[in-house]
Parts: sequence; structure tokens; C-alpha cells
Amino acid sequence: MNPKSPLSLLLRPHWYIPTGVLFDLLCAEPERPWNLTVHFRGYPSNILVPCEGEDSVKWSFINSLKEAAYIINGNCKNVMNMSQPDQVELWRSVLNGNLEAYVRISSKLRLGTVGDEYADGGGQGQVKTGRVPVRLYVWSVSEDFDDLEDAPQIDSWDKISYINRPVEIHGEEGNYFTLQDAVKSILPEYFPNKSSTKEESSRDEDENEQTVPSEEGEKYLSENVDTCYPSDNVEIKLVRIQGIEPKMDIPFSWVVKNLTNPEHYLHICVCLKVPQVL
Repeated sequence: MNPKSPLSLLLRPHWYIPTGVLFDLLCAEPERPWNLTVHFRGYPSNILVPCEGEDSVKWSFINSLKEAAYIINGNCKNVMNMSQPDQVELWRSVLNGNLEAYVRISSKLRLGTVGDEYADGGGQGQVKTGRVPVRLYVWSVSEDFDDLEDAPQIDSWDKISYINRPVEIHGEEGNYFTLQDAVKSILPEYFPNKSSTKEESSRDEDENEQTVPSEEGEKYLSENVDTCYPSDNVEIKLVRIQGIEPKMDIPFSWVVKNLTNPEHYLHICVCLKVPQVL
């Protein structure tokens, strides 16, 4: 194993975070195969929440799906009213990587937030107004680096901030709303919104009313943004989604349409360079 790999520090991955997200987050310079050490005894229950089996993973997925539905539609009736056969088939399609079956069942939930058609050349298409469920994993560093191999290692989950906030997409301006705009809108602690205080207050009130706490998220993950910094002193060093590092000026609607997870959450891993606190 590469001695500079974060895994050499024995950081224990959480089972309720998607595997791809763990890889994006913990492997600053991706290497394959991903070397993992599997232990069959001495489970660190004081550090990691026990996984009781497939049912634990299934209900974690379903709970996230309900939360995403609530954010998108203002309710989760479509998920709650799924027939038992559809629920079983949806889970099996995710478990087995059966895209055709997944699309057939998930389309009944009507959880789309962006248009399907994009104009030639511009990569821009019809975008309807909506709220996009986003989970942001923020890794903050104080020292600069040019090569990801030189990035400080993650040796504790305390160094990762977990942020669960929806992103608003408006039809008339969604085509020009970039990934960078989305990331900055989720991180007002680092990038103060240029909009009026009244608009920010309205967004926060709306968010509090419509965001349903995920059972898994509330129990096992916490928002941990400790300090506010002027935006001029904060730099986005890395953004990784689904194993790729997209350009920050890419339309956010494209990112949502193509890189959202099966539970309809967009998981974004971000590395920020922030000033060192003296």
C-alpha cells in the first residue's frame, strides 16, 4: 500500500456513505485498485455505527430517497405510496446495477428536477424551477499545494464537514447557473451570498420548513462548519463528483442530470484552502 495513502492511517470508512463518495473523498490522488483492509472481529462500535446487514443499507437508501423527494416536491407521498413489489424491484435494481429496471421504477416517483434536452453546442437546455438535494463533503486545508499527492492527509472524520442543503434552480436563469455557483451557494459561511439579506433569510426559512431530517444523517453525520472566512481568502482546490473532476463553469443542470446518485442526491466532495487560524 502506498504509505501516503489516507488508508494507511487506518481511517475507518462509514458504511452509510456511498462507496464512490468515500473513494472521492479519501483518495486525493486516485489509485486503482483501492486497497482496503477488512477486519472480521473487534468491531469499533464506539467509532462506527454497526451495520446490521443488507436491511440497514436498504432502509438508509429508502430514507434518503424520502428526504430527496420531500426536498424536490415538498412531500414524499410518491415514495411512501410505492407498492411493495415496486419497492423491492427498485432496491434490487440498485443492488444489482440494473439501470433499465431502475429507470422503469424510479420514473414513477416523478423526482426529475432538470430538463432532458440540451441544445447543440452550448450544452444548455430547458431547466425547470426546482430544488436539488445536495450532500456536500468539505475538506478544509490551510497549506497550499499544487499536486494532489502533496495534499494533507485526512486522518480523522472531524476534518470533514458534512453539509446537507438543497440548491435552488430557477427556470429563467438555470441555464447559466454553474457548478461553482451551486457550491458557493451551499457554503455561505465561506462565500457570502451577494444577494440581499432578505433573500438569504427567505431561503433559510424555506429550507427549515421543507428539509426532512434523514434518520441516518441526523444520527451519524453532523454539519461541522466551524469558522467563517472572507471569500477572497478561500480557494476551491478540488471538486470531485462520481470520480470525475468537472470544470467549475459547467452548467449545474448538466451535473444534476448526469451525476446524481440513485437516491436522487447529488454528492459533492470539495477541498477548500482556507486561511490558517492563529
